[in-house]
Amino acid sequence: MQAEIGIIGGTGLYDPKLLKNIKEVKVKTFFGTPSDAITIGEMEGKRLAFLPRHGKKHTIRPTDVNSRANIAALKQLGVNHILASSTVGSLKEEYMPGDIVFIDQFIDRTTRREQSFFTEGKVCHISVAEPMCPELRKILIAVAKKADINAHSTGTYVCIEGPRFSTKAESKMYRGWGADVVGMTVVPECVLAREAEICYANISTVTDYDVWKEHPVSADEILKTMKANIENVRRILMNAVVKIPEERACECKCALRNALI
Repeated sequence: MQAEIGIIGGTGLYDPKLLKNIKEVKVKTFFGTPSDAITIGEMEGKRLAFLPRHGKKHTIRPTDVNSRANIAALKQLGVNHILASSTVGSLKEEYMPGDIVFIDQFIDRTTRREQSFFTEGKVCHISVAEPMCPELRKILIAVAKKADINAHSTGTYVCIEGPRFSTKAESKMYRGWGADVVGMTVVPECVLAREAEICYANISTVTDYDVWKEHPVSADEILKTMKANIENVRRILMNAVVKIPEERACECKCALRNALI
């Protein structure tokens, strides 16, 4: 089984009605097994591979996600484009709950995650000056605009280790750095995709304001926001998939050029 486009996200994102000719495959990689079985199916003439980042029952902590196996498995299936969704907390007033953010930068605050496939024999100094594929981001931004979805075309994502949330002091510090949202999953996922020479773009969905803001929120309110976010991400994915070209014009496809020592 082969696929052109990989989708990484939570289990709520996957809807079997979106895909035709569905088949589940289990993939083994040199870096272990991915988070769960991968669902492959067809959408608008494209073959997609869906991978639940935290497992189907959401049992894998952010720190324990085997991102190397996840990216390697998608690579083995022939994937050369990845669209990944993540939930985030907002660090700015204007990034409101329910908004979509197409992040273009990250600040890494993780400490326990292996960020490279090359740990023996070779050292890989991969460039992530622009960590998201610019071509994929253009497609996503255009699709969201046409669908009249509240979306921000840029954003700096602070990736924390988790699973705990930030203290108020940390949250205020991230705001002082100029960051826009905070989450737990983008790193090392996007870095490994770059090492695998796969185009990668992230769709961040804002569920609430981070703790810098005194903003009491109920569980019902968060669940309602998350449900609306999932529907918007599905709409974006359905419309973006058909616009992804087979031939790549970006530098992602040759990211390892001059990166290995």
